[in-house]
Amino acid sequence: MWLGRAKLWSTPLVGLVGGWLASLADWPLPWMVGSLLAVILVRCSGWMLVELPGGRQTGQWIVASAIGLHFTAPVFEQILGYWWVIILGSCITVMLCLIGIGVLRRSGVDRATAYFASMPGGASEMVVLALRHQAEPAKVAAAHSLRLLMVVLIVPALFTLTLPETPAPEPDSTHWGWLALLMPLGAGLAMLWRRLGQPNPWMLGPLTVCAVASVWFDLDIALPAGGGELGQWLIGCALGCHFDRKFFRSAPAFMLRVVLFTLLAMLVAALCAEVLSWFAAVDDISLMLGMMPGGITELCLTAEALHLSVALVTALQVLRLFLVMFLAEPAFRLWTRLQP
Repeated sequence: MWLGRAKLWSTPLVGLVGGWLASLADWPLPWMVGSLLAVILVRCSGWMLVELPGGRQTGQWIVASAIGLHFTAPVFEQILGYWWVIILGSCITVMLCLIGIGVLRRSGVDRATAYFASMPGGASEMVVLALRHQAEPAKVAAAHSLRLLMVVLIVPALFTLTLPETPAPEPDSTHWGWLALLMPLGAGLAMLWRRLGQPNPWMLGPLTVCAVASVWFDLDIALPAGGGELGQWLIGCALGCHFDRKFFRSAPAFMLRVVLFTLLAMLVAALCAEVLSWFAAVDDISLMLGMMPGGITELCLTAEALHLSVALVTALQVLRLFLVMFLAEPAFRLWTRLQP
């Protein structure tokens, strides 16, 4: 029992050291990237650290609340003016799955595995659908995990290196009364959504509560200093526990193809965002980040760290997630019906 508890609490401590070292090195998103890499390195050395129970959910709850508070009334009005850009950008990003499907099918991967492994989001739900349609769930899970790892390690660094350094805006005030109300409400909605089987409840529940309250009551508040770093650290530690030596050695040819189509999808998304920005008065960098194939948590954190339009990136990511969740299975059934 003592050894089990020691292993459990070793994970956040290892992540804490990794985040601290990454912050000293001035890495982008240091507390998430640093803790993620530290946990992965320790697990690959043979010490199988385990995920802190509820760690990722708590991190998502904190991060989603912070992101939701970015949706002030003026920002929301601006987002409504970009509604067609958000819809078109989300649809284009979902269609990028065709790149993955093409790459994997050409290498002999079966139809269901190639399809659900190529979806740009909803990892756990795609594994469930893979099981339902006789795909290989291990490969689907591995593809989504590897893509998430690539996004966390590549996208923040790439955007940080290519963008000019901009001064951080003045921090919003912290209103403890509102936070004492909104944080528990967000957790309550997350638990309700989880019970109803909805996707990504600990991200979408708190985000919805804080965004609606921020717009409705015209709030201009933020989490206290250090809140974002705490969420990053918890998420990074949890993500790192998905990887070990066995993961990186499994199906190397398949994993290399996942790397290939992920990089291609990133490139195509960037080009499409640049073209789309020509037809709309919208920041091309924020649009590009919002259209990257990756998780909503990591990309919204990147937008926040780089002082980009968090609301625009979030809107693109949320709409894309719902498109994937509600259209992936019907589209696959239609494909199999048309090409049995």
